Amino acid sequence: MKKIEAIIKPYKLDEVKTALTEMGIQGMTVTEVKGFGRQKGHVEVYRGAEYEVQFLPKVKIEVVVPEDMATSVIEKIIVTANTGSIGDGKIFVVPVEESYRIRTGETGRDAL
Repeated sequence: MKKIEAIIKPYKLDEVKTALTEMGIQGMTVTEVKGFGRQKGHVEVYRGAEYEVQFLPKVKIEVVVPEDMATSVIEKIIVTANTGSIGDGKIFVVPVEESYRIRTGETGRDAL
């Protein structure tokens, strides 16, 4: 199994969620996060005063999928979340040793 963590622009969340649901992904965890990469934030003007926003709002999507689905899920996220502009995000893939469904006691792929 693989855990896929995608950090994307917030307004792309619904589009990515729909695309993953259509692929058969049954669950995901979404967290509102802030951060920066190469983009390094930006300068905004509020009531005539400039101030620097160093941490930009992003959304982190986490899904655990069987290993044979990981590549197609990653490709779907890339296609769906891409705007072509700086700050589109990152995807991280982490191996998952085991999973458990608390209610039923199912393990492994059955617990997904």
